[in-house]
Amino acid sequence: MATTAEPQSRSKGKGMIEILNKDCREYLFVCEPNSVDLTVTSPPYDNLRAYNKTSTWGWPEFSAIAAGLWRVTKPGGVVVWVVADSTIKGSESGSSFEQALFFKKCGFNLHDTMIYAKNSYMPLTHNRYEQAFEYTFVFSKGKPTYFYPKMVDCVTAGTKRNRGGSKAKELTYAERCREERTVVRPKKQAPNIFYYDVGKNEKTIHNAVFPEKLAHDHISTWSDKPCVVFDPFMGSGTTGVAAKQLNRDFIGIEIDPEYFEIAKHRIKAA
Repeated sequence: MATTAEPQSRSKGKGMIEILNKDCREYLFVCEPNSVDLTVTSPPYDNLRAYNKTSTWGWPEFSAIAAGLWRVTKPGGVVVWVVADSTIKGSESGSSFEQALFFKKCGFNLHDTMIYAKNSYMPLTHNRYEQAFEYTFVFSKGKPTYFYPKMVDCVTAGTKRNRGGSKAKELTYAERCREERTVVRPKKQAPNIFYYDVGKNEKTIHNAVFPEKLAHDHISTWSDKPCVVFDPFMGSGTTGVAAKQLNRDFIGIEIDPEYFEIAKHRIKAA
């Protein structure tokens, strides 16, 4: 597992792992363009996810990173961007929507606006409903190359249903009354709200670890085994753990030395 300061050549499809302890902006504009198939990340948005005060996070930093992600993403590649809004003086910031619109200005399609819903969430005392979800924006550079949708059980699997106007009267000699029936399949494509239990990862000092299953589901959906998965805000390495388990190449960047060490050990042990 490479941990050097500069990117190394990768052998695609062999589960190559490369992690860097640096500012991701130093990488995004020097690495090979059009080299990443999929990014799965959650930035330190609205100061809700602090990175030990190692770096500042504001619009200049975000806009540079979004432009850099456009540069490194392959045509047909996807960026999965998990964010939420802070509440300031009684109003949500709306920065998540500003970020989504800026990604579009960079050239990305807003392919899907998904929801990461939390089965267990932190109760707060305020005059609004409990915050139980985060946005998961799926940006694509053109039409996504890969799409292997998550499937769920059909509640009515095996039942038969009528289709069309089966009792319509004949209107011409070429038309005849007929009854068309279909059988409900056992599986169907999942909706774009994914529910997860939170806090089920191994315990780390990182204060905002998203579920490993979230990373696993998106890597499985938007990539295949010969793909490079990227996380510019690696944190404790959850995306890297999932990428390694799914035998994808992985590049992870984390600016904070303490979190970097956590990620390195977690990915190595995966």
